[in-house]
Amino acid sequence: MVAGPIHMAYILAALLFIIALAGLSKQETAKYGCLSGMVGMTIALLATFAQVGSATGFLLIVVAMCIGAGIGIFVARRVAMTQMPEMIACLHSFVGLAAVLVGYNSFLELGAIVPDTITVPLDASQATIVAMMDAAKQAAEAVTEHAAAMTPGEFNTHLVEIFLGIFIGAVTFTGSIIAYGKLNGTYKLRVFKSAPLMLPGGHWLNLAALVVSVLLLIWFMASPSVVPLVLMTLIAFAFGVHLVAAIGGADMPVVISMLNSYSGWAAAASGFMLSNDLLIVTGALVGSSGAILSYIMCKAMNRSFISVIAGGFGTEGGTAAADEEMGEYHELKANEVADLLKNSSSVIIAPGYGMAVSQAQNAVAQLTEKLKERGIEVRFAIHPVAGRLPGHMNVLLAEAKVPYDIVFEMDEINDDFENTDTVLVIGANDTVNPAALENPNSPIAGMPVLEVWKAHNVVIFKRSMNVGYAGVQNPLFFKDNSFMCFGDAKKTVEEIVANI
Repeated sequence: MVAGPIHMAYILAALLFIIALAGLSKQETAKYGCLSGMVGMTIALLATFAQVGSATGFLLIVVAMCIGAGIGIFVARRVAMTQMPEMIACLHSFVGLAAVLVGYNSFLELGAIVPDTITVPLDASQATIVAMMDAAKQAAEAVTEHAAAMTPGEFNTHLVEIFLGIFIGAVTFTGSIIAYGKLNGTYKLRVFKSAPLMLPGGHWLNLAALVVSVLLLIWFMASPSVVPLVLMTLIAFAFGVHLVAAIGGADMPVVISMLNSYSGWAAAASGFMLSNDLLIVTGALVGSSGAILSYIMCKAMNRSFISVIAGGFGTEGGTAAADEEMGEYHELKANEVADLLKNSSSVIIAPGYGMAVSQAQNAVAQLTEKLKERGIEVRFAIHPVAGRLPGHMNVLLAEAKVPYDIVFEMDEINDDFENTDTVLVIGANDTVNPAALENPNSPIAGMPVLEVWKAHNVVIFKRSMNVGYAGVQNPLFFKDNSFMCFGDAKKTVEEIVANI
């Protein structure tokens, strides 16, 4: 197959990927966005298959894809929606590792590690010496062939591509593994705890890793060999571990989008190394969209991207304040909440990660229908960082068939709370914390939150009075118009539905 049709197929696939991103920007068109992405990937795979030169190579690719598809289907059927954040972090690690492997493969193909001298054992036979000389000659010819195909500028550019591709891939690989551990609640190792890992001089360690990596790049450019490449890879692995381990649990949604961006740039770097235009375009799309999403998330949390990367958020608020310091909380049972809702004319539901953990989205959808049947206005308020993944709550509500037109973002609905009779906070904590606006000394000071406390009544569904993922106490629980409803959210909401 000639190059023209392949390039046309790549262009079509890239356009479909762009359409997919545009479709995923709205709930109403998300389904078609996914479909567009699937069609684009199918076209890209077929175009790639067309370039395979041998039947053996084609067979190996098919076998590898079948194995990967089997594992993917098995995992997808077992992973619950609550585990989506850590699964995505895990998948990002695969992209990073692939970039590392592609980088080393490109370096080996370049023939840049051919030794200048050959060490021959003293007891070597003549046949062994001849074989070693022939191997060295073939390697030298490979180097000559590569060098002849590139100008000095192209050769140096390719070396930079290899170095940066491996560095970004290595950071993405280990950083994503740590993010997976934090999100999955794996606490056996200290680096997997939700609280940030604060090493003495941690910021200086990060800076030193970057400076040493730059020096290794200079060494690698001056004398291409595997030694600076391996040293840089080890430093990048350690850098990725410390970079994410130093970030607190409250910032994990930003970390996920940040790692998504890293994986995109790693893929783009792989595209440069492989001279694959589609991989470059696709990686750039993922990298740029991930970076934009990270910026949006940081803006929603009133934090700079640098402050998130620097880490250490939440250390001041790791200990919950005693009840007597905050006041006393008021408790309502499920039947009392049902009576409160029946006497309300407007209700806003603010979901959080707790709704995902208890899988209460279907029960919440049933409650919504029951209230609407009684003529009560029901809307949903979604904070940009609700849950542990951007858009997590929107996906759960869509899964439960909640109508799109009653789901609103924070900026669209925040001014309506003061005119609302009852707000149901289901599993949310940090995103409804008034300390962000009322306490300048709070670790989350300045973070935009859902101002639910302005409603006439607020009911908070929680299992206990424990603090949220950020480790910061929530004064909302102790306000006069707030009521705690303890228990599993799904069972509690089902009981409320039964009482309406």
